[in-house]
Amino acid sequence: MFLAGASAARAEIKWDIVRTLQHSQDAFTQGLFIADGVLYESTGLVGQSELRALRLKDMRLLRRQPIRADLFGEGIAPWGDRIISITWRSGIGFIWRRKDFKELATFSYPGEGWGLTSNADSLIMSDGTAELRFLDPATQQETRRVTVTWNDKPVRHLNELEFVEGMIYANIWYSPLIAKIDPETGKVVDWLNLAPLVAENVGNDTDSVLNGIAWDPKARLLYVTGKKWPRIYALRLSD
Repeated sequence: MFLAGASAARAEIKWDIVRTLQHSQDAFTQGLFIADGVLYESTGLVGQSELRALRLKDMRLLRRQPIRADLFGEGIAPWGDRIISITWRSGIGFIWRRKDFKELATFSYPGEGWGLTSNADSLIMSDGTAELRFLDPATQQETRRVTVTWNDKPVRHLNELEFVEGMIYANIWYSPLIAKIDPETGKVVDWLNLAPLVAENVGNDTDSVLNGIAWDPKARLLYVTGKKWPRIYALRLSD
């Protein structure tokens, strides 16, 4: 079992819904982050992938930019005044200017691209396995990897990522759980169980999984959503 024995009883992070916002149900959400009062979102599916900027207070669409029509868009992460984005199976990444979504450059990487986030000195990327790759933001070259484990067993299907106060939060594909991961050791130190939100939003579409984590450091709120979900939730976390 890819969660290596994790269960709702082991999810110790408590949460409360502070805000509920509308989310476009045409958005096959692959990545989220918040910067300067704007929620940035990447969406997937070939021919439908794009970047979006939405005003956080009311989800008003500010701008959108299609990703090349033959590519399946995946995670995004901020780096300075830029956005780094990756794609699923093409091995192609993009560098965009954040203020206007102007494409500045492309880069390549081996294997699949799933989720992406950043900390002070690295881009952090998932590829659907139990491994996280750390990339040099200037060169996009891999500098190290870490295997994510729970009870010394690998946690596979790591998907969308967010760096939150020194820890990596990761969606687990087809799971209502978000793992809280120590970036140095790869060990899962806790779980966030969002099963009630999944039950409220997935319906009969099995692909509408929980996917999308964005941290608002000013308000100290975690925004979460899923693929084609009608809602985004702002959560207050507590131990």
